[in-house]
Amino acid sequence: MMQLKRRTFFGALAVTLVLGVALGAYTSGGAELRRAPLLAQTPPIQAPILPVQMPVAAGTFAKVAEAIKPAVININTVSRGAGGPPGRTPFEEFFGEEFFRRFFGEVPERIPQRSLGSGVIVDPTGIALTNAHVVDRATDIEVITLDGSKHRAKVVGLDKKTDLAVLKLDDGKGTFNYARLGDSDRVQVGDWVLAVGSPFGLQSTVTAGIVSAKARQIGQGPFDDFLQTDAAINPGNSGGPLVNMQGEVIGINTAIVAGGSGIGFAIPSNMARKIYAELLAKGKVTRGWLGVSIQPLTPELARSFGAKEAAKGVLISDVVPESPAARAGLKPGDILLEFDGKRMEGPSDLQRAVGFFAPGQSARVKVWRDQGERTVEVKIGEAPEERELQQRQGRARSLLGLDVRPVTPEIARQLNLRSTEGVIVTRIEEGSAAAAAGVQRGDVVHEVNRQRVGSLADFERLTRSLKEGDKLTMRLQRGPMSMYVAFTLGRG
Repeated sequence: MMQLKRRTFFGALAVTLVLGVALGAYTSGGAELRRAPLLAQTPPIQAPILPVQMPVAAGTFAKVAEAIKPAVININTVSRGAGGPPGRTPFEEFFGEEFFRRFFGEVPERIPQRSLGSGVIVDPTGIALTNAHVVDRATDIEVITLDGSKHRAKVVGLDKKTDLAVLKLDDGKGTFNYARLGDSDRVQVGDWVLAVGSPFGLQSTVTAGIVSAKARQIGQGPFDDFLQTDAAINPGNSGGPLVNMQGEVIGINTAIVAGGSGIGFAIPSNMARKIYAELLAKGKVTRGWLGVSIQPLTPELARSFGAKEAAKGVLISDVVPESPAARAGLKPGDILLEFDGKRMEGPSDLQRAVGFFAPGQSARVKVWRDQGERTVEVKIGEAPEERELQQRQGRARSLLGLDVRPVTPEIARQLNLRSTEGVIVTRIEEGSAAAAAGVQRGDVVHEVNRQRVGSLADFERLTRSLKEGDKLTMRLQRGPMSMYVAFTLGRG
């Protein structure tokens, strides 16, 4: 009896627990149902989810690599010269020798040496593109194709300002595998790309990445307009192709950041196509010339010239006498807003636009002057050679015994300068009074005879009327130090 009652008790307890759990679940569910309309009124914000798209079927680059590798070449050169250190320094690998020459004069000839580079054949007759620095001064060029065949090559032409060179293999005899030049203007940041070449002499190396940025300016020259990629580019990749997923060449690899990771640069194919066509046809590149000294337009300068503080444009600081700009009536103090219908937002925009404009053709130039806009027509001239341009700048520099250049943002960054004011000494004449006074290459001139030097135009104005026997005082910046030097002008 006792046993039966105990069983009955535990049975009733179990039923009660089951009913309690069920009731609790029902009550909780009812509460959730009652709260649901409130949640529905304020749904959480979610980031958009984009579908993942692999570059090619099955997530492999194999087809693209297979298509491009037969057109990629390994370039071995022998250069002969006297003196100077062998090889390219990391500074030159990033900036290029043209940058060094432009700002610090001629670099010394190098001792005989071998170097490695890459290139890409773009025509079945054996026309190939590579970097100018790969074949510059080369006395012997040997090209190796994917199948191991060796070919002699000669330079058809090279353009140091864009670091591009055109080669011809075996004097154009025979038929070669080649790649097609694509349209770099259609490239978008984030597009997949392959870099192909011979880094460290390892032939037919393929690396993958994306286009990281476009229109990069890295200080190599006024025509900088590089594609940036994180596809691995190393010494030896120079001159090799940057390829899209259609197997088209959309860039020629040209520069790396020394010690950098995932940062490489390529000449856009559309620029390469124009340079290549001129080099193939004439063996050289002719560029347009306006004949002005220019500087960035800061908000303060815009206000001082009566333009809007947020105005975009390029300030003309000087006009070369008898130049196309002078004949068209352009003046110092003009703010150049448009060139040939294109907005100019900075000096590099104008340098590229004029440089790639056909000499002899006329361009409409819009400027801001005297509180209003006006348009003038300029017949663009052909850019003079560097020596001729230096002769146009007068005799004062021979008296000074030094050459100077504007302090660009790139130079200011490299020298850790706080601003671009002043001019930088790029050459000092041995035995000159300036050299004897202690002026050195790389010094920044901030004052001439106690007058402020803010730009190249200021320096030219303050030294234009100097003559032999005049006394001169300069305030210089050398690294973190400022100093004055004084000397008497002479012809060395």
